[in-house]
Amino acid sequence: MKFDQQTIKNTFILLRIPFSIYLMPVYFFAVSQTEEINWTNASIVFLILHLLVYPASNGYNSYMDRDTESIGGIEKPPLPSNLLFWFTLAMDFMAVNISLFLLNTKFTILMVAYILMSRAYSYKGIRLKKYPIPGFLTVFIFQGFVTFWMVSEGISTTAFDFFSTDLIYPAIATSFMIGGAYPMSQIYQHKQDAESGDQSISMLLGIKGTFYFGMVLFGIAGGLLFYYFEILQQGSFLTYILFLLPLLLWFQIWMIRTFKDENEASFHNLMRMNNISAFCMNFCYIFFAIQNHLDFSLF
Repeated sequence: MKFDQQTIKNTFILLRIPFSIYLMPVYFFAVSQTEEINWTNASIVFLILHLLVYPASNGYNSYMDRDTESIGGIEKPPLPSNLLFWFTLAMDFMAVNISLFLLNTKFTILMVAYILMSRAYSYKGIRLKKYPIPGFLTVFIFQGFVTFWMVSEGISTTAFDFFSTDLIYPAIATSFMIGGAYPMSQIYQHKQDAESGDQSISMLLGIKGTFYFGMVLFGIAGGLLFYYFEILQQGSFLTYILFLLPLLLWFQIWMIRTFKDENEASFHNLMRMNNISAFCMNFCYIFFAIQNHLDFSLF
C-alpha cells in the first residue's frame, strides 16, 4: 500500500503533535508534587505521553470526526486517510510496549485505560462525545485525575499507595481545571457538533452557561489547591495565583466581550486562551518542580 506525499503530510498534521503543549501542565504539575522522582523514567513518561499517546488520540479523533471546520490547534484541518488510522494504532502499540519494558505495571495499566477511554470517546459505535454528560465525565476523569495519577506512578522512584497521599488533592483539582476548560473548547463549534449529531456539554449549557460553568469549576479547583498548598503543604497559594493571573484576566475579558457579542465565542479567541493557559500553567508548574526538587544546597 502506497501513500503520496500529501497524504503523509496530512497524517502528521492531524496528529497535532504541537497541541500536546496544552496537555503538558498536568504532567508538570504531577512532577512538581511527586516527592521522589526517577528522572530517567520522568523523561520516558514525558515522551510517551506527548509524542505517542496524545497525538494518537488526536489523530484517531480526527479520523472518526472527519472535521471540515476548525479543531483544536488547526483552523482548516485536512481530510484524514486510512494511513492516519493505522498510524494511531502503531503509536499506541509503541507506547504500551515501551511502558511495559521500561516503566512499571501501574503506569501501563492506567495508560491503557486512558487509551481505551479515548477511543470510546471518539469511536462511532460508542462515541461518548455524542452525549454531553458521559463525554464531559470521560475528559474530566481521564485527562485530569487519571493522568495526574498515571504520571506520578510512572515517575516515582518507588511503588507507593497514591490514595494514601496528599497527591489526591491536586489530582482532583486537576480534574476540575480540565472540566472547566473542556466546555470552553467546544464553545465555538456548536453548529459543527450539531451537524455531526453530537451534543456537547457546551451546547447543553449555552454560551453564557459555558462561561458560568467554567467559573464554578475553576473556583472549586482553586479551593482544593488553597487547602493543599496552604494547609497540607505549608506552601504558597499566592504564588500559584500570581502565575495564573494573565489567564484569569483574559478569561474575564473574553467572557465580558462574548456576553456583549456571541461572535466573540470564536476559534481565535479560544486559541488565545489556550496559549495563555499553556504559557502560565506550564511555567507555574515548572517553577514548582524546580523549587521542590532542585537541591539549592549544591550552589
